[in-house]
Amino acid sequence: MKYSLFFLLLLLPFLTLAQGQLQGKITDAQTRQPLAGAAIGIMGAATGTLSDANGNFTLGFSGPTDSILVSLVGYKTQRLPVSGNFLQIWLEPLTRTLPEVVVRGYETNQPLLKTAGSIGLLTLRELQRFNENSLVPALNTLPGVRMEERATASYRISIRGSSLRAPFGVRNVKIYLNDIPLVEANGTLPLNLIDAATIGRVEVLKGPAGSVYGAGTGGTILLETVKPELNESSVSLQGMAGSLGLQKYVVTASAGMEKGGLLVRYDKQILDGYREQSAMNREVVLLSGNLRPTEKQTFSFHTYYSKLYYELPGALTNEQFNENPRQARELNKDQHASINLNGLNIGLSHQYTFNQNWSNSTSVFGVFSFLDHPFTTDYERNTNQAFGGRTKTTYQTSFGSINTRFSLGGEAQRSFVNSRHYQNQKGAAGNLNFDDEVTAQQGFVFAQTDADLPWEFTATLGGSVSALQYELNRLSDVTQTNIGKQERSFEPQFSPRIALVKLLSEKVAMHGSISSGFSPPTEAEIRPSDGSFNTRLQPERGTNYELGFRGSALKDKLVFDVAGFWFLLQETIVSRTTGNGTVVFQNAGATKQQGLETSLSYEILNDKNRAVSGLKIWSNAALNHFRFQNYKQNDTDYSDNKLAGTPAQTVTAGLDLETRAGFYLHITTNFTSEIPLNDANTVYADSYFVAGARTGFRKTIFQQLQAEIYGGVENATDKKYSLGNDLNGFGNRYFNAAPGRNFYGGLQLQWVFKSN
Repeated sequence: MKYSLFFLLLLLPFLTLAQGQLQGKITDAQTRQPLAGAAIGIMGAATGTLSDANGNFTLGFSGPTDSILVSLVGYKTQRLPVSGNFLQIWLEPLTRTLPEVVVRGYETNQPLLKTAGSIGLLTLRELQRFNENSLVPALNTLPGVRMEERATASYRISIRGSSLRAPFGVRNVKIYLNDIPLVEANGTLPLNLIDAATIGRVEVLKGPAGSVYGAGTGGTILLETVKPELNESSVSLQGMAGSLGLQKYVVTASAGMEKGGLLVRYDKQILDGYREQSAMNREVVLLSGNLRPTEKQTFSFHTYYSKLYYELPGALTNEQFNENPRQARELNKDQHASINLNGLNIGLSHQYTFNQNWSNSTSVFGVFSFLDHPFTTDYERNTNQAFGGRTKTTYQTSFGSINTRFSLGGEAQRSFVNSRHYQNQKGAAGNLNFDDEVTAQQGFVFAQTDADLPWEFTATLGGSVSALQYELNRLSDVTQTNIGKQERSFEPQFSPRIALVKLLSEKVAMHGSISSGFSPPTEAEIRPSDGSFNTRLQPERGTNYELGFRGSALKDKLVFDVAGFWFLLQETIVSRTTGNGTVVFQNAGATKQQGLETSLSYEILNDKNRAVSGLKIWSNAALNHFRFQNYKQNDTDYSDNKLAGTPAQTVTAGLDLETRAGFYLHITTNFTSEIPLNDANTVYADSYFVAGARTGFRKTIFQQLQAEIYGGVENATDKKYSLGNDLNGFGNRYFNAAPGRNFYGGLQLQWVFKSN
């Protein structure tokens, strides 16, 4: 099938015929991402040009010149001497975040103001507002995003009401780590293997993004690990301690050079936990870096090894929760229910710019993990491996005065799981119940074009075709061996997206989009822990309509982002828990998910010369109306009921204060309305309001030693609430208590060695 993607656009010419020519590339000095739309001009002349989607530019000039001026909204303007025929230019971001900050979502590398779609952004500055032991508090500040922690290090992510059904791990949301897919062989995403402090940037694309990222109706999360500073080498030590037996130790060494960089980091975190049977122990080693041997190509790599152990306390009934929220379910304690996981994630990517028009980025990855899990119902030992790759070729051209960009690419992976289920005899493996080999092959191809149309419009049109196949080979069970194979294939699905942005002024833009998504069941849903193979479970399909506007006002002090959406999901997959504790899945007709999301921030002060150098207030909110449609279970009709697990309102607000002397203070509050916990809407988790804060002092000593001492409090209101809920729990066991008031403090020392 061929899809012809073509847009016409008109751009006022700004180039002049030239006798000399200068080429170069413009890159963000912190993220190492190319910057599109930067203005490059000859000092004292009217000659100028703009960088393309890959950060490249060609500047012609008719006479001698010794310097150029480079500027981009949200970055520091630079005046640079001209030496040679090629310049590598690194732009430093301004201290405050403007709507024009460049984002990578939808593979455009465009300013957020010119991006059609709802994107939540967390930079290193926002991530460091919290204790960095978990991404939960930071992600929960984004409107429309809800991250739950059912047990210590057991995470689930919901984007606009999707993705709440995984028994463990994250599903229905695509996650990329340094542009490389982060995936577990069973189809879920092992987000708990990642130490939050190793992440330096997060972008959340809300709603279907199948035109570029393939299957998935929930959304896409782009993670970047921390990177070494340019022309700087450092060694740092960090120690943290706190309530609930918290201990954390971090050692980091990094080197940043013009031609590349390298970072090595070791993290160890220990936690006794708030509840009984909720201890955690995690060790993480990260090796990442990049190499730029020539101006045209960049190699990037990461190796991420994690060793994780955490206990599972189990959900409580409402009576147990009210009596003592710290208790664990007796069966979980008797069976020593826990997760014991060793994982290795390896990724390698290569970016190459052939010329001003053509470029390519290609990545390959491998995932290897071993799981040893005593659950309440059985004892699982799994060996997983997955291999895959992703490639994208971009072509930028002009038809006369019309500029257009095209992207074509694909992603594929093959995974294999050897899953053995034994009887659980109080935390020890007993007799074998069954031994399975599960192979999954999935992939998609995509095409996208975007263009800057006349009258300040930018349009995007794209689509992907996705396919998936599972094969189950049951080697043995209690009674027999070589039982045979079963297969489940899903027909290729086309997921289109069309989007349009209109700049109303230099500071304000409107955007609208229509997109569809396809989300097949994961292996954990096709083959739950009871050993059955569900051939009736159908993939989810959804269509999203969205309209929003964003921008800044009052000399960029006020920043706003508002979006409304209407999402219709067919064949919604819901979960329920059987009497023996097994989580099983079924399709539930359709859901209609409508919502309004807002983000507002106001920068009261931003002057490094004043005693109080920075002061900002902000607030994010989401209003949701999520309902089942055409959903019947036996003789019970749940149509028009609220979607389980989703609050109708969430509001987060905060204050950020910084002083010239180095003192800082971050305050965050969160309100979440009541949450239905079953499809019948007969049980609800109460609404809650919680607050937290982090304060500290940073100081540079002897020009090379940077010291920071910090401390904070979480759940300062000591509110009793359930952050992670078991939906449709059997025996009315729904509630997993969040920690009460707790404190933490730490010290970080960093030795910095500057290079010329």
